Amino acid sequence: MSSMPRTASRTTSLSGSACSLVVCRGCCCGNARKHPGTDHEGQLEVLRAAAAEHGFRIRTTDCLGPCDQANVIVVGPSSAGRRAGGRPTWVGFATDDDSTEEVVRWVAAGGPGVAEPPVTLELQFIDPPKDARVRSRR
Repeated sequence: MSSMPRTASRTTSLSGSACSLVVCRGCCCGNARKHPGTDHEGQLEVLRAAAAEHGFRIRTTDCLGPCDQANVIVVGPSSAGRRAGGRPTWVGFATDDDSTEEVVRWVAAGGPGVAEPPVTLELQFIDPPKDARVRSRR
């Protein structure tokens, strides 16, 4: 995650109307044995720093379900984005710096319903499982 600043900040909720991220950190996502070349903690640090800087919310969860598409991040729309038709967008295979940075840029620009996602990030959009449940671990 070299091109974005890192911080140990845990401040992750700034506004009830902002976009939100749910970052899977269950059995497969965030697992160094499954993805040994990925800095999972570094990814969370980058996302938390961006949340503090840009005013969006972030939380982690135990498992979102599509383990074969790990790491999974769900991008929730802001209130304005939801009013404009934006819906939660599931991003799979978020295991590298580029995809993490693209998620941050998209959310900082307004996210679902407000800003167009980068084309390369769109290639990582996945369908949520039918029985998706989110259990937060803050």
